[in-house]
Amino acid sequence: MISLLRAGDAVDGVFACTRKDRLTTRTGSPYLALELRDRGGTVAARAFRDADQLAGRFERGDLVRVRGVVERFRDEVVVEVRSIERATDADPAGFLPVAYRDLDELDGFLEHLAREVYDPGYRALLDALLADPQVRAGLRRSPCTRAGHHAYLGGLLEHTVAVATLARELCDLHRRLNSDLLTCACIVHDLGRMREFALGAEIELSDEGRLLGHLTLGVQLVSGFAERVGLDDARRLALLHCVLTHHGAPNAPDGKFASPEALALYRLNALDASVKGFLE
Repeated sequence: MISLLRAGDAVDGVFACTRKDRLTTRTGSPYLALELRDRGGTVAARAFRDADQLAGRFERGDLVRVRGVVERFRDEVVVEVRSIERATDADPAGFLPVAYRDLDELDGFLEHLAREVYDPGYRALLDALLADPQVRAGLRRSPCTRAGHHAYLGGLLEHTVAVATLARELCDLHRRLNSDLLTCACIVHDLGRMREFALGAEIELSDEGRLLGHLTLGVQLVSGFAERVGLDDARRLALLHCVLTHHGAPNAPDGKFASPEALALYRLNALDASVKGFLE
């Protein structure tokens, strides 16, 4: 771990590269100034030998395998890099922040909330979603944002459970709400986040996230599962409207909420996001 490095230590491991600058020495020779990170901290690194050749093997934001030796420079430890290259088989989960809450426990809460949906169409949709290994893994792995609320691995699962739990309480207070529609919408509203981000040394936007955004991606994903289970048009459209407007009515074609459930999801999502963001 970086926090344990001392002058004279040999380095041979995988780190997150969070800085990469090509600089020149006083004599005009190029070198790389780097910052490497793991969960224990960060350390400066430099590559003087074959700097341009090494630079072509990775980019800032990559997970990289580094070999070198630790030296002391101006009372700080610095890694003198001998070789560095992209670590294509490294797991970003070892370098990014993760949820504080137990993900297995959150998984159990999610399954309980899904069982509270009794409408056959919406229940079939949720059963198909939760039986899909990629969806379950995506919920446990994905963040909700890059630097805002729930900006860590598993943040999507934590946020989803929180919003759906708030919805159950709201439905007890307002019995005229369609609790099956609202609960289902809360569970699926942010599924587009699973395709919005690319995970590496940092949380970055994927090409889909940058060009389409999680609202469009979520509508696409939910539509696919709705078609798979044969969800009727009325239920499908009501659910997709909730997904499309969970950040506000302006995202709807006519700029208005078409149902109290869509308005409720918008408010509940904002409540959990804003409180969580303040606490963090």
